[in-house]
Amino acid sequence: MEEKQEVQQNQGTDGQSSADAQSSAVGGLSDMEKLQKEKDDYLDGWKRAKADFINYKKDETKRFETVLKYANETIIRELIGVLDSFDLAIQSLGADEKTEKGIFLIRTQLEDVLKRYGLERISVSVGQKFDPSIHDAIAVEESDKPSGTVVDEVEKGYMMNGKLIRAARVKVSK
Repeated sequence: MEEKQEVQQNQGTDGQSSADAQSSAVGGLSDMEKLQKEKDDYLDGWKRAKADFINYKKDETKRFETVLKYANETIIRELIGVLDSFDLAIQSLGADEKTEKGIFLIRTQLEDVLKRYGLERISVSVGQKFDPSIHDAIAVEESDKPSGTVVDEVEKGYMMNGKLIRAARVKVSK
């Protein structure tokens, strides 16, 4: 008789453990779902961080290229003064064609080097409408030209890679 009681107790225990196992399995699914959601959240966060880092690298590359593009601006500004001096020397030379030709060749060579680094001369012509974004009016003169037009270019203007580094100094009609 004692054996029957033990068997019944074991069956009762086994019955309880199978019910516990079923409820644990249901609870385990919700734990699995929680873990899956947590994993997905971490993965999404990692993907966002990776995309942010890639965008940061692209932005820094663009900034670096911009810095390189304009890094020579100071020295080029100073060399523009040298170009002006060459122009004055060419104008002041008279009869000696060899010297004039030599100075002109040196000036052209310097200008070509500066062009390779992005320097562009601003084209100004007499009769052109005055544009304050690229012209600097240093005088106003009476002229037969319409009011607000360029009468004379006093000093050449230059741009470097599309950025104005020296405005063309001009005389404007009244």
